[in-house]
Amino acid sequence: MTDELLEVRAGKLLTAHGLTLSTAESCTGGLLINRLTDISGSSAYIMVGVVTYSNDAKMSLLNVRLQTIIDYGAVSEQTAAEMATGARKQFNTNVGLSVTGIAGPTGGTPTKPIGLTYIGLSADTLPSERIIRRVWNGDRAQNKQYSADAALRLLIEYLEEL
Repeated sequence: MTDELLEVRAGKLLTAHGLTLSTAESCTGGLLINRLTDISGSSAYIMVGVVTYSNDAKMSLLNVRLQTIIDYGAVSEQTAAEMATGARKQFNTNVGLSVTGIAGPTGGTPTKPIGLTYIGLSADTLPSERIIRRVWNGDRAQNKQYSADAALRLLIEYLEEL
């Protein structure tokens, strides 16, 4: 990858492929969509970004199943997948990108430590779903930044393979 900003590269690739994007964020609190919409012309490919911080919001806005949250938790591979798919389907976009995690400094457990983050991508083309797991070691602001960076990298990786 070049020195080009991740959000610029993602925007160029979305434009080149004629694709639209929706985002579903939790721990990043809108940082991902903010970075994407900082780019002039992003209205051509960004349709909507939602911050679903609560479980109720994840369920009502993104159709994350209650059973998924009960069985795996809000911070899980399964929830990230349902958030990404829910965003894509609810907002009728080609790609849905999700982030859910524990930014810190509180909220961690022995099995789900501070910094644990899942990023999901759901697309209407094959391969249709990707999930990555990361554990960041920064403070809250750094963990949010690392998560947004990782989400953009996942999106770019997907788009470069099309």
